[in-house]
Amino acid sequence: MNNLPKLIRRFTGILLLSFVLLVFANFAILAFLMAWQSPSVTDSPYNVAIQTGKAFQISESGYTLQEDISTQLKKQNIWAFVVDNDTLQIVWKTENVPDTIPANYSLSDIADLSVGYLDGYPTYTGETENGIVVLGYPKDSFWKHTRASWNYNFFAHLPQIVFIVLAVNIAVILLIYVIANMKFLKPVKPITKGIQDLSIGEPVQIPEKGLLSDISANINRTSNILQEQRQQLRKKETARANWIAGVSHDIRTPLSMVMGYAGQLKDDANLTDEERHKAEVIVKQSKRMQNLINDLNLASKLEYNMQPINPAKQNLIAIVRQVVVDFINMDIEDKYPIEWQTDEALTVCPVNADKDLLKRAVSNLIQNSINHNEQGCKIYIGVTVDDDCCTIIVSDDGVGATDELIEKLNKTPHYMLCDENTTEQRHGLGLLIVKQIVSAHGGRTDIEHSSYGGFSVKLTLPILA
Repeated sequence: MNNLPKLIRRFTGILLLSFVLLVFANFAILAFLMAWQSPSVTDSPYNVAIQTGKAFQISESGYTLQEDISTQLKKQNIWAFVVDNDTLQIVWKTENVPDTIPANYSLSDIADLSVGYLDGYPTYTGETENGIVVLGYPKDSFWKHTRASWNYNFFAHLPQIVFIVLAVNIAVILLIYVIANMKFLKPVKPITKGIQDLSIGEPVQIPEKGLLSDISANINRTSNILQEQRQQLRKKETARANWIAGVSHDIRTPLSMVMGYAGQLKDDANLTDEERHKAEVIVKQSKRMQNLINDLNLASKLEYNMQPINPAKQNLIAIVRQVVVDFINMDIEDKYPIEWQTDEALTVCPVNADKDLLKRAVSNLIQNSINHNEQGCKIYIGVTVDDDCCTIIVSDDGVGATDELIEKLNKTPHYMLCDENTTEQRHGLGLLIVKQIVSAHGGRTDIEHSSYGGFSVKLTLPILA
């Protein structure tokens, strides 16, 4: 784990160095742009004004400007005039001098012309033999300072320049991020993936290299330990399931003998009524034990995925109706009437299911209502179709169950409710098998209060497409 702080320090150092270099690069770019946009010594308006002043020739006819300087002024759209030192009046001017330019000037005006503007035109001054030459540049040509003058276009396009600089900065930052991600964060991705796989029980094997090799090694060792533990747990679960199956098998033979002999005694005409009653109790309780052993064995096999499931296309309505008919044919007592509540127009609901297991689930629900309502109850059974699923509803108007028990039955994943109340445990075992069967078919089980005042269970299964 010593490499993790080293990685963090290196990553932080790279970011800080990148930031410093980026700031330096920005200053360098700004300096370059300012130097690029700054006029050269030759093209400096100050220098042009000085050279223009020196280019005048004075004769009896007045001032004459050299041809090359005049051409240069015209090319740059510069106007010019000369103010006499004595009269402070314009004694010479170019043809393009604006009409708004005054003809007379004071000494203070002359001073302002050298550092400022005239009617919005940036002006620059030079000296002639007997006066001062004033050059007027276009209004959008220069941003006038005392020293030096900057190209007006530079400041006019400053927002675009700032945007370009920012775009370059963002591009550089993204480039740094990509490089850092490839060099430093890339080893983190398999580690993160390995941790996610560990959480879902998948085996993990991360390459043990780079700065995070010790972390990868620890995750690999953890994965190996967990896989070994899961393997041992599966062995224990299989052994327990086999043990339950073996015990169930060993009990069935003597239990069958007990039931057989008890049945013979029950039918013996020489027995007294009391003895015959005792024999009937033995038969009844032996049958109950047999059912309990069968349920326990089935629950164990379903829990550990040892119960063979043979799914096929089935009509769920036909399966449920057959279970109802079987119970009616059993001549159960009149105190447990069954009412079929399925819409007569609904005749087919295709599902991919194991027919025998589904029948067992529905039978368990009906038997559950019978077992827990000794005083009798009416049982309501129906099938509904909603969108892409079928729902079996088994309800009764019996004693029902408490809110606490219903919540426990919905949330407890195992039939061993760890409660001293044997009634709750019987509920749990029967319903556990139902839950397991429905879950194996990709369905859902919901236990709730019945609208008739008793107990209700809904089994929801996906419709076969």
